Amino acid sequence: MLSYRHSFHAGNHADVVKHIVQSLILDALKQKDKPFVYHDTHSGVGRYDLQDERSEKTGEFKQGIARIWQRDDIPAEVASYIDAIKVLNNGDELRYYPGSPKVARAQIREQDRMVLTELHPSDFPLLLQEFRGDRQVRIYKEDAFARLKGSLPPKERRGVVLIDPPYELKHEYMDVVKAIKESHKRWATGTYAIWYPVVYRENIDKMLKGLEELGIRKILQIELGVEPDTEERGMTASGMIVINPPWKLESQMQAILPWLKEAIAPNHGHYKLEWIVPE
Repeated sequence: MLSYRHSFHAGNHADVVKHIVQSLILDALKQKDKPFVYHDTHSGVGRYDLQDERSEKTGEFKQGIARIWQRDDIPAEVASYIDAIKVLNNGDELRYYPGSPKVARAQIREQDRMVLTELHPSDFPLLLQEFRGDRQVRIYKEDAFARLKGSLPPKERRGVVLIDPPYELKHEYMDVVKAIKESHKRWATGTYAIWYPVVYRENIDKMLKGLEELGIRKILQIELGVEPDTEERGMTASGMIVINPPWKLESQMQAILPWLKEAIAPNHGHYKLEWIVPE
């Protein structure tokens, strides 16, 4: 299966898609003054040094964020995402890349809050240090789905849950389906954003079928590929499955995906935007 210690992959094409969708969901939540919660199930360390030896070893960010962050034709819809990166780098050269918690922190307001979970023994202390003293952020070294189950429904009744496990084990795909089933019973109106890698397409098809069989409405699939599907080992595409997406998300991604494909993978790139289950 996929070995996904994120420090090797920060800022790659999968991060770009994940964090653009995340930013658009947060933008939509901010359209109302009422507070919301951002819940991140697999938070990582918060920020990544692209000059770190692990990042330099793979160089994946060079085929991801490095290809778009200073372009002069960036769609307006991507502004919040790009701003989070520029703030982290003081607008200068690209050295640091924000993990999903830092992307969220750049957007939440004083009335909003964040819940972060991370079990990795090396990553948890770094995440804790990144947000030390931040009263709007609660961090837990607990099982991601156990904490999610215990946190729903949130007191705000508004918000988004980002679910992005490493998928190192085959059963993790169906673990996501089980987590959505249990979470949706507790909080049916929340937005759930599930990241997935395409290593073996059959795993994604099985997960999608499992989600479809839950009987939940409004499930949107967003995917960007950089290479055709292959039986060889390696991630050729990635995507987001969004349950209860903001009403503008589909049209926003209709504008963004062709641009991303041309910017990141003009030769072999492909994308998908379709309703797994409509409203």
